Amino acid sequence: MVDAVLFEFLHTEMVAELWAHDSDPDPGPGGQKTSLLVLEGMGFRVGQALGERLPREMLAFREELDVLKFLCKDLWGAVFQKQMDSLRTNHQGTYVLQDSSFPLLVRMGSGLQYLEEAPKFLAFTCGLLRGTLSTLGIKSLVTASVAALPACKFQVVIQRP
Repeated sequence: MVDAVLFEFLHTEMVAELWAHDSDPDPGPGGQKTSLLVLEGMGFRVGQALGERLPREMLAFREELDVLKFLCKDLWGAVFQKQMDSLRTNHQGTYVLQDSSFPLLVRMGSGLQYLEEAPKFLAFTCGLLRGTLSTLGIKSLVTASVAALPACKFQVVIQRP
C-alpha cells in the first residue's frame, strides 16, 4: 500500500515538474510534446529495468499473446497492485489493454478539463509497457486513450521486422 502511494506521488511530481517548464503564457505544442517524450522515455527505461530483473524462466514465452497476458497480470500487478481488466487482440499484432480504474487517473476529477490533462499521466506507462516488451524482444508502438476517467486503454501495435 505504501509503495503504491509513493509511486503515485513520484509520478505526479514528475508530471508537475515537466509541465512547470511549460508554464510560459504561450509554450506552443513543441514544449508539451517534449515533456510527453521525456515521460515516455523515463517509463521506457523503467520498463527495460523491470524486464531485466525478471527470472529467466519467466522469459520463455512461446507467443506474443503470452507476453501480453504476462503484462496484464504480472507486470500490472507488480506496478499497480491490480490486474488489467481486459485484453483484446485482432490476432494480427494489435492488442488493446483496458483498465477501468487506472490508478494514476483515479484521483483526478471528472470533467472535460481533466480529460484533456489525462495524456500527461499516461505517457510514463506507455513507455513502461514498451520498455518491458523491448527487453522481452518485441518492438512495439504503445499509445493510450481516455474516453471517461478513470478508465483508459493502451493500444500495443507489434512492429514486425
